[in-house]
Amino acid sequence: MGQYESSKDLVVSICRTLLERGYLKATEGNVSVRVPGRDALAITPSSLDYSLMKAADVCVLDYRLSVLSGSKKASIEAGMHAAVYQQRPDVNVIIHTHQPYASALALIRKPIPPLFDEQARFLGRSVEIIPYAPSGTSFLRRRVKSRVANGHNAFILASHGVLIFGTDVEQALHNMALLEKCALDYLLALATDQKANKIPLFVREIAFKQLRDDEKKVGEQVRAAAARLAAADVAGAAGAATAPAALGAEPAAAAGAGETATLPEPKASGAATEKAAPAAEAAGESAETPNATAAANGYAISEYPDVDAVYARLNALVRQPLRKVRRDAMAQYLDYFETECRRSKELTDEAKEYIPGGVQHNLAFNDPFPIAIEKAEGAYLWDVDGNRYIDFLQAGGPTMLGSNYAPVREKVTELLQSCGPVTGLFHEYELKLAELLNRLMPSIEMFRMFGSGTEAVMAALRAARTATGKRYVIKNGGAYHGWSDQMVYGLHVPGTRRFESKGIPRGATAHTCEVYPNDIAALRRKLIENRARGGTAAVILEPVGPESGTRPVAFDYNQRARELCDEFGALLIFDEVVTGFRLGMGGAQGYFGVKPDLTVFGKCISGGYPMAGGVGGRADVMMRFAAGIGGMGQRAYVGGTLSANPLSCAAGYFALLEMERTNAPVVAGHAGDRLTKGLTDIIDRLGLPFVAYNQGSIVHLETSGTMLLDLRSPILLAKGLKSRTHMMKEMGAAYMASGVITLAGSRMYASMADTDEVIDDALQRFERVMASVERS
Repeated sequence: MGQYESSKDLVVSICRTLLERGYLKATEGNVSVRVPGRDALAITPSSLDYSLMKAADVCVLDYRLSVLSGSKKASIEAGMHAAVYQQRPDVNVIIHTHQPYASALALIRKPIPPLFDEQARFLGRSVEIIPYAPSGTSFLRRRVKSRVANGHNAFILASHGVLIFGTDVEQALHNMALLEKCALDYLLALATDQKANKIPLFVREIAFKQLRDDEKKVGEQVRAAAARLAAADVAGAAGAATAPAALGAEPAAAAGAGETATLPEPKASGAATEKAAPAAEAAGESAETPNATAAANGYAISEYPDVDAVYARLNALVRQPLRKVRRDAMAQYLDYFETECRRSKELTDEAKEYIPGGVQHNLAFNDPFPIAIEKAEGAYLWDVDGNRYIDFLQAGGPTMLGSNYAPVREKVTELLQSCGPVTGLFHEYELKLAELLNRLMPSIEMFRMFGSGTEAVMAALRAARTATGKRYVIKNGGAYHGWSDQMVYGLHVPGTRRFESKGIPRGATAHTCEVYPNDIAALRRKLIENRARGGTAAVILEPVGPESGTRPVAFDYNQRARELCDEFGALLIFDEVVTGFRLGMGGAQGYFGVKPDLTVFGKCISGGYPMAGGVGGRADVMMRFAAGIGGMGQRAYVGGTLSANPLSCAAGYFALLEMERTNAPVVAGHAGDRLTKGLTDIIDRLGLPFVAYNQGSIVHLETSGTMLLDLRSPILLAKGLKSRTHMMKEMGAAYMASGVITLAGSRMYASMADTDEVIDDALQRFERVMASVERS
């Protein structure tokens, strides 16, 4: 059959090259290529000396292992090859040979860590060992299939040689030679106890520990999956125990060439089974009232929102005409600023001559003009005109204890009297803070301080790319991860990509991707797409959804993202700039029971004091930017003279201790629950279409639906963005004129200082504003 001749010739050509280079001997191994345009592969025959093989001897099979061409029996490993092609649409050539160095490394259980850049770029972050399984068995096929999904291109099969992939013949042969080089280098280093390519011994040991842990985890997953598949085989077909199961009959098998089965869509997030408390899960228990259990274990969310119900109400809000504050009432609110905030206006008008826009921070832009704050304490702020406000901004979220918390302030003052804010050298509080973080969040094996959340995100992405050797970063559209060049992409409004990227070269965002929030299938598709273009280094997420959960995600979204990152060999980065300590001392990762590879912090790491941001996570990744480790060209360069200054570290250390001692996250979560329930009651009583929901102390009050617009509805976005944004600003001004400060009129952060009395007072003020809204 002429349609397969070119594929057969290619198999013969590869085998001859491997024989000439000494990688293949007689029948020790097998080679295959993907048949273009077909769900099929051409593979070497079984028990035939490859030096004598002709094109007519090569077998062509479909992915169910039905023979399409050739009279000889196909290699015993044909099922394994077919499984790889289904799992990896980027692979077009597979080489499996028996190599002594592979047997040696498998025997001493030593995967190959990243020794040099070329290895990481072409083979993957490490060369893993796939545990032994008998040749030609479905068990070996399943083990290989589960491991190769990480996107790497070289593997060691225990007692069974090596497995090499390539997008084409040249790359496969190149990868074969590269694996031999790095494996022999590594074996020599192990045998002589020398440093492999200048990688220090303790760094290698950190890598080995992580790899062993990963191998144990994956091994458990493989055993569990194998047990389920075996049970399904027994139940599904009589006599299946004596014959290999057809690939097409496996659960979640690919639908066709180049496709990967998607995970099932999320179940309703309101179901109790979706909200099992992390503490109960860790103990292997199931909780009847998981959210109550979570609160009892130090987490602020007493009930995770029913995400489907929230979106239903938000979508209904967007479909309705705007319900603005009546014009007569709005005139009175604006008059408040003109008559009661005169000094603020004078100061900010003067500031416009020296500061762009008159203020330095984006949160300070408020209609009709910014308010100048003079005093902050607990639940309140006072402006320069003496007006008092209930503070639901809390500096953008970090001050869980309330503003200017006295016990922390006293410790900082004590430090300033003895040391000063910065020395440029090491201070004990750097260690104290890192140790405390490790105790609170075990995923943070090491911690590095930076000057802001923006810097921390930049560093985390740099470390991820260095560690994985991959290019792309995926974020949820609409999320804010700081203002670095690569992250000003898909900002605020999903689907807008470079809309806000003025002054940023296209190359800076070339490897940043966005997917729509709460769409796990879209994340999988993007990971598959990136795998063919150099791979995904990291997926970065706000665990409750973009903009502090303004676009909330289903409870199980983070766990499913974790599984996808493991499958595709990407790092999972949690942006806990807001959720860190606000959801609990274990962060969002503790509440959801999901372990990220890296965690990013902002001002929360120093209790709201300045020069605060940081990255923590896996030791092997964190070592990529260790300041105290030499080796030019071997690390991701980062810096910052004011990073980890004594003032910030001491403030963070004492603030976290006080938050832990006072159970501040849970206390603030109670305030958030009370505020949300009160707002919902007001909305229902007044018959308004507004939506209130919360994730603990993070409270959302949507009145215009601005944050729900995106490019999936471009006409609605174009028509409604300007008017809805203007309404949101007006609502924020009305709240402020009524004595309540919010974030953009749509989000609030409660703190430990928000007693029931404070919340009840705030609700009365909100009700007066909402009572002035136009009737339908």
